[in-house]
Amino acid sequence: MTVARSAARAVGPLLIAGLLAVLGAVPAQAAGYRYWSFWEHTGSGWAYATQGPSVLRPDDGDTIGFRFAVSEDSAHAAKPRDKGDFSAICAATPAKDGSKRVAVVLDFGIPEHAPGGERPPRQRIACAQVGEDARAGDALAAVAKPLRYNSAALLCAIAGYPKSGCGEQVGAQESGQQPSADASASKKSDGGDDDGPSAGLLVGIAAVVVLGGAAVWQARRRA
Repeated sequence: MTVARSAARAVGPLLIAGLLAVLGAVPAQAAGYRYWSFWEHTGSGWAYATQGPSVLRPDDGDTIGFRFAVSEDSAHAAKPRDKGDFSAICAATPAKDGSKRVAVVLDFGIPEHAPGGERPPRQRIACAQVGEDARAGDALAAVAKPLRYNSAALLCAIAGYPKSGCGEQVGAQESGQQPSADASASKKSDGGDDDGPSAGLLVGIAAVVVLGGAAVWQARRRA
């Protein structure tokens, strides 16, 4: 029995160390913001707009895009997933004197980033034909009403989506993924308590406990 007790004392610290290792493997709960980001197409890809849609004046032949997502910041914001090809989007809209054509891409995002109780509409593209002095916000309003702004003039909803909320901060549990420029998303469980331990964590703890119990049993058997 003395040998068994000694083995148990030796296994105890190993159990604690193993549990700490498993807990340490859990990713930090990074926060992000749920909002519509604004993009310009450069011809070779999307670039985060340096001016807001109420200020930027696109030229005839330009493409602008909007993406709804949970993003940590502009450097990690998810881009619109459409190619943003002006010639394809505005092919059926002929040029007209006194106006300009602006291709508009609306990416409503993925279900994991939607506010509770809502599902994102499908992506939309449209060709806005607006006045020569029109801003990006005017082009957006021409093809994607209703728009919703807050008191600080922040764009909160496009084509009525989402129904509520505006740039609110959310945790990693709510975002469904770590924010990134890639449009792909990791899977998120639709049920259960997001604040509880993950399945992987529970499996890791169980494995450590089982291994520790086996060591104690072997020590007792030898004794």
